[in-house]
Amino acid sequence: MAIGGASYNPGMRVRSVAVVLAVVLAAVLPGRATQPPPQYDVVIRGGTVFDGTGAAGVRADVAIAGDGIARVGDLDGARGTVEVDATGRYVSPGFVNIHSHATPDGLTTAANMLTQGVTTEMVNADGAGPIDIRAQLSAAEARGLAVNLATAIGFNSAWAEVVGQADRRPSAEDLARLRSLLANGLADGAWGVSAGLDYKPGYYATTEDVIKVVDVARTSRTFFTNHDRVTPESNFSSIAGMAETIAIGARSGLTPVITHMKVQGREQGRAADILKQMREATDRGTYTAADVYPYLAGQTGLVSLIIPGWAQDGGREAMLKRFAEPVLRARIVTEAEEAMNARFGGAAGVYLPQTKQQLTAVMQSLGVPAGEAVVRLLEQGSPGIIARFGVESDLVAILQHPTSSVACDCGAVSGDASHPRYYGTFPRVLGRYVREQKALTWADAIRKMTGLPAATIGLVDRGWLAPGMAADVVVFDPATVIDHATFEAPMQPSVGIQTVVLNGAVVVDRGAVTGVKAGRALRRGPHMPTRPMSPAGRRAVSHKVTLGEVEAVVDVAQAAGARAATGRVSLRRPSDGVSLELTVFGQIQSAPGWASLTGRGRVRPGDPEVSVVVTSDGDTLVVRAGTFAFTNADR
Repeated sequence: MAIGGASYNPGMRVRSVAVVLAVVLAAVLPGRATQPPPQYDVVIRGGTVFDGTGAAGVRADVAIAGDGIARVGDLDGARGTVEVDATGRYVSPGFVNIHSHATPDGLTTAANMLTQGVTTEMVNADGAGPIDIRAQLSAAEARGLAVNLATAIGFNSAWAEVVGQADRRPSAEDLARLRSLLANGLADGAWGVSAGLDYKPGYYATTEDVIKVVDVARTSRTFFTNHDRVTPESNFSSIAGMAETIAIGARSGLTPVITHMKVQGREQGRAADILKQMREATDRGTYTAADVYPYLAGQTGLVSLIIPGWAQDGGREAMLKRFAEPVLRARIVTEAEEAMNARFGGAAGVYLPQTKQQLTAVMQSLGVPAGEAVVRLLEQGSPGIIARFGVESDLVAILQHPTSSVACDCGAVSGDASHPRYYGTFPRVLGRYVREQKALTWADAIRKMTGLPAATIGLVDRGWLAPGMAADVVVFDPATVIDHATFEAPMQPSVGIQTVVLNGAVVVDRGAVTGVKAGRALRRGPHMPTRPMSPAGRRAVSHKVTLGEVEAVVDVAQAAGARAATGRVSLRRPSDGVSLELTVFGQIQSAPGWASLTGRGRVRPGDPEVSVVVTSDGDTLVVRAGTFAFTNADR
């Protein structure tokens, strides 16, 4: 990375001639005044800033110091070691992908995600992933991270560990162990509970089983995200499956999140029905959210959603033995065809990316019906499929729903990808559904990629672009941003994402990754609840603590429509000279009984300015300022 006055320009990567000349003249002309040192590490100039709250964009500069946002506003008098010219560009917080299937190798490079503007990924989606969250995060940190990494704790993984692959009811001891596994994962930093009740063996858990297990997370004030269960008993109703997700969240005291939300097969065109259920649940007191990707086909295993659950009972070897019994094989073939007809519109809706064949072509070459073709393919291996499921009108309605985040159901990969969402999701929303179709505004689409998913999982210092927030920033060209990946060429990179800053480091310059591994493992703490986004009206925080020699005062407010809070934040501890004062205010996030504020200040007089995060949670006050931390909890 160039330093000492170098200029990062989204249109061209050149060193500023004026700066170079000034440096040379300062060296050779005695007595010439030298330029003052840069005040900031990065200054992004002249862009239209969208802060992630859903507010309209405003012309502003953004200054970054270390790993935090230092200032947002008119910075004509300031200098940065790195200068980014964002004239004609939009500037937003880094995108937060809350449904990721990133691979360990992919997380070390993450080119396909960074070039979409994604700076944070939450893995262990659909109930999968390691049970040992602490070990997972430690291993990822040791390898080096190209993006920020958050995790969920997977219900399906816990179920497989305790109950196994068989369709059986868990004992009281099993339930206790399942609860312990989830509780341990949350204690080790997982942000919530994920499930894939459409996938075996999680499929075998009854609704009551699931509630008895995930209820352990009630006091964590977190989320339950689920790939909804679509069963023959419900006539393959995806709406019924999504309603089950809402019910589990409501009864376990968690926020239900309908993940990669879609309305499938025979129910196409009925998005309004399930969106109505989401609104009604929220009105009853169970805030309900979702995430969605902008495609009408998904990716999964051939076995997963087509072969009936009873045939998969006990795992793959048990399934293959059933294939070998003529009577059972005939039943499996029939039920597999029923599932394909109900969910994907029949065999014509199933594509095999590994061999680049439609299932109909396999049927023709083998001279067999659809179900038999599926069984024969599974006897040879476990191929993946691309399956069509929906209609555009449903997708747009889900995208427009106020609590639906954009997420890709993909993730960082280092090798091949067979679905275009791995390279195209976020630019596709911006280019197709904002610029071209105007189904969303720029401000709301950015909110759905930043502030909303951050609040949905509980982040407090990412998702918004304000002083004190982590310096995850995206600069993109609204006139050109678009996806180019297709189902035929799924690894074509998107265009328009020009600069990405991750924890203060430039990781994408002129659309190309720089190779800097600036990502971090993000661990959830006890005062980071899942919550709706803050209301647009006035909000305020007042919290005073006297604990021994410590005196802390928080008295701040933010007017409706204001871009920053005002007031006073101070913390004094005379014995070691702590005299923290918030001198630059960011924004207030709030929920019932909880609020958080970011800003900038100095812990002691003469110290460098640092980012400050203040959280008021009931009787608990938490203050983090650089390496300094204070809380009155448990004292």
